[in-house]
Amino acid sequence: MHHKKMKKLLFYIIIPLMLQEELTYYFDRHNVQDEGYEMVAAFADGKRQEIHIDPHFSAFSVGTWKNREHSGTRLALDSLGRTILGHWQADTLETGIRIDSLGTYLGDFSSALKAEGHGAYLSLDGSYFEGHFSNDLRHGFGLEMLTPTDGEPHLRVGQWLKGRFWGERMTYTSERIYGIDIARYQHEQGRRRYPIDWGKMRITFLGKRGHKNVKGTADYPVSFIFIKSTESTTIHNRYYAQDYQQARKHGIRIGAYHFFRLRTSGAAQAQFFLKHTTFKPGDLPPVLDVEPSDAQIRQIGGPEKMFQQVRTWLRIVQQHTGVRPILYVNQRFVNVYLSQAPDIKRDYRVWIARYGEYKPDVRLAFWQLCPDGRVAGIHPAVDINVFNGYQTQFEEFLDSETIK
Repeated sequence: MHHKKMKKLLFYIIIPLMLQEELTYYFDRHNVQDEGYEMVAAFADGKRQEIHIDPHFSAFSVGTWKNREHSGTRLALDSLGRTILGHWQADTLETGIRIDSLGTYLGDFSSALKAEGHGAYLSLDGSYFEGHFSNDLRHGFGLEMLTPTDGEPHLRVGQWLKGRFWGERMTYTSERIYGIDIARYQHEQGRRRYPIDWGKMRITFLGKRGHKNVKGTADYPVSFIFIKSTESTTIHNRYYAQDYQQARKHGIRIGAYHFFRLRTSGAAQAQFFLKHTTFKPGDLPPVLDVEPSDAQIRQIGGPEKMFQQVRTWLRIVQQHTGVRPILYVNQRFVNVYLSQAPDIKRDYRVWIARYGEYKPDVRLAFWQLCPDGRVAGIHPAVDINVFNGYQTQFEEFLDSETIK
């Protein structure tokens, strides 16, 4: 086929304002080292999936062929009766466009006339996906622009496996910003006591859970540390003060967290936390650790009762410290409960515990990626965390969100 006879078939997509904001957020937290960055950048720049079709073909062939070879642009039907207009080479469909009752696919095909390789799908509702397909399913890296009729537009970027979205796979490099969180358990194991050697502190292992895509060898400095200060209104960490002093002495950014209990008022817990916690200029925002069981939430009257007390704690601590606290939750809490408090989800940064391979699909400040990491200088296992961004974003975070 002569190239002068070719023309482009491509999808033209109008990106809603909300999705433009999400793309801005994506680029603020990623760079070219991240998987799929160039695809997202091309999408944002208006470069959509395209194929080349000969506009001058004269023969329409419908069905399959056995005894003679076909090349060029042809029209065919697959086993489900879907129409395909594509470019064939030696009886093999290489690329084309397929229309079905829900939308249009544009991209590569397999010999079985199924989406296979790079392609894009534009749904009738305006949603758009571009990425890798296998056996007619999204499988591999891709980006999706969702435009639901009953909710806000949303951008999803990451890995799909057999049609299901799993999330973004992070590549762990020395350019990432890593930190830890510690409590009494990093000093005590049963009857044994372990001192922390602050001068040797380096992150050397990112845990066993999930496959961690580590580029090179894990050997990272501890750039930040969150120390447990209090729990409910009766428990305070006996090691908090000395750990705080040592972290500051060694130039590590420090934050404190409070473990929330549902049977005690948020106001009383906030006052207890403020009484036993140190706040100095440059310290990280205070953290509220909320991880109750479903049964505990039911016992106090349901999610709304819980969030009333959570709001009270957040408000009092913010008024005292002058910065918005961070909410620490696990992935299940996000999935089941957080949408029932849209104001909290909107107004407060999230630090999430998720121990799988894939980055959480939320706007987060920190990701606790494992509970069984290893840190030189600390004997027991340690929770390892990563900041959502790189050095530039971390410095912006420190400028805008820390204690003044």
